Amino acid sequence: MAKEVKFSLVFRDMWQSAGKYQPRVDQLVKVAPAIIKMGCFDRVETNGGGFEQVNLLYGENPNKSVRAWTKPFHEAGIQTHMLDRALNGLRMSPVPKDVRKLFYKVKKAQGTDITRIFCGLNDPRNVIPSIQYAKEAGMIAQASLCITYSPIHTVEYYVNLAKQFIEAGADEICLKDMAGIGRPVSLGKIVEGIKNLKKDIVIQYHSHAGPGFNMASILEVCNAGCDYVDTGMSPLSWGTGHADIIAVQEMLKDAGFKVKEINMAAYMEVRTMIQEMCDDFLGYYIPDLNHINNSLLVKPGLPGGMMGSLMTDLEDNLKSLNKWKVKNGQPELTTDDLLIKLFDEVAYVWPKVGYPCLVTPFSQYVKNLALMNVMQMEKGKARWSMIADTIWDMILGKAGQLPGSVAPELVEMAKEQGREFETQDPQSYFPDKLDEFREEMKQNGWELGEDDEELFELAMHPEQYRAYKSGKAKADFEADLAKRKAAKNAPAAGAEGPKSVTVQVNGVNYKVEIAYGDAAPAAPAAGAAPAAAPAGEGEDILAPLEGKFYLVKDNSETPKKVGDAVQAGDTLGYIEAMKTFNAIRADKAGTITAILVNSGDSVEEDDPIMKLA
Repeated sequence: MAKEVKFSLVFRDMWQSAGKYQPRVDQLVKVAPAIIKMGCFDRVETNGGGFEQVNLLYGENPNKSVRAWTKPFHEAGIQTHMLDRALNGLRMSPVPKDVRKLFYKVKKAQGTDITRIFCGLNDPRNVIPSIQYAKEAGMIAQASLCITYSPIHTVEYYVNLAKQFIEAGADEICLKDMAGIGRPVSLGKIVEGIKNLKKDIVIQYHSHAGPGFNMASILEVCNAGCDYVDTGMSPLSWGTGHADIIAVQEMLKDAGFKVKEINMAAYMEVRTMIQEMCDDFLGYYIPDLNHINNSLLVKPGLPGGMMGSLMTDLEDNLKSLNKWKVKNGQPELTTDDLLIKLFDEVAYVWPKVGYPCLVTPFSQYVKNLALMNVMQMEKGKARWSMIADTIWDMILGKAGQLPGSVAPELVEMAKEQGREFETQDPQSYFPDKLDEFREEMKQNGWELGEDDEELFELAMHPEQYRAYKSGKAKADFEADLAKRKAAKNAPAAGAEGPKSVTVQVNGVNYKVEIAYGDAAPAAPAAGAAPAAAPAGEGEDILAPLEGKFYLVKDNSETPKKVGDAVQAGDTLGYIEAMKTFNAIRADKAGTITAILVNSGDSVEEDDPIMKLA
């Protein structure tokens, strides 16, 4: 009898790999029946990863989204799964134990069946507690092997890792080939080795199409005994996303596997709705390059799920860098110039920081470190001159054990800065916090939510949740979307066009002033909120890069205020850029005499943010 291979639609990751945002709950509920009608999927990835965070960023409650979105699949007998970052939960930084435990209880109550647990360091100390917490909550615990290609990450390495997870109680194993750079034959050997450990262990394969290996990889892992394969579908397949279900199904059918048929009428219905979502607002955050397969990704090994946001972020960084170059009489760079420099620097940086698997958050850390190096070196500054604290945490072992060794120059730099390498359990550095967040909700008059899901959201994404509750997140998003729509509708260079346009976003009209060519930007519209007024005496503290300014990065810090005395090296605030909080430090002792921007405001490089006397 032919072996059956089942399919999962990674609907959440399809969007995250293409661009920045996820569909609204009304869009998700609308498309669910058509996905079910396709008849070929036994599983659908509905949430996890960046889903909750990006919901908050555009002003939607992710808890309501997950409950409504998972419900029709349950009713149809289709399992739902989410992506889970182990020690980091659903965010880029470590999560206290009590928040991690609540995480699984909430997601199970919301209708999520399977949690795909991964650690970018493949550190069992981070993964095994999540296996236990998930099972205690009644979820299926799927432990991931983060696949990459290096001298350290051998077949034996991965089989041994799977053995540890199985012995710890993992119900399933996922080969998470997040960059699609796993070599097909080696992947087949890994699956074979795991099946030799436990014949009936369920194995699911996840890969991205970008570098060009993944169709061959899918065939190899299925020949070796893989049970489930993740797929995408048009118009969000291939490129930085996933192989299309049609191609995968036909390939496996030809190879003699038992696979479910596809209702093509339903496929076209889903395809049409996805395109409608893109046209509505999601497409404004999907760079064209992300639709293209790119073998350049083989060298840096950056994951498909990160490339969506990377290309969007790269636009802003390129503008900032070119602004500096024009100011200093240097030739501007193109997107391709910066991309090649970045990819080369990633390949240089990666072994220097101990070969962490390039998956969230460590792919972001390595990419951000590489990009900061490129930006600084292009301005004539030294490599390694801007390393965020979270990146130092990775280098020093605070987030888990690195697979490889840290380069001597970084070891020496850590020593010079008084930083120490750590070996104890990473969870021990992050004490329980739920009581503090519960008190904050009480003081604000906020409901804890069904199954404590609102408490969970605040604890998991504090800054984003506060911005959501205040309405700032929604306002910022709608203003940004209005600008993007106006820019897309602007006339070609040299053509006559309007001085302003009115763009409607979610029923609200935004008047957007447009400057063409080298024209100066228009003054703010009457009634617009004025920028924060400078006050006090002293020297300006300038933003070291473009991003959002925050006084604190989490609830454990006390924000600086006017009148505070600071010492050289003290942290004054942070610039959040590319999902990383970059510390702004005082270069001398003094007193803060003015804070010139509000926490959460967007700033450009060299904008004054404080005064220090």
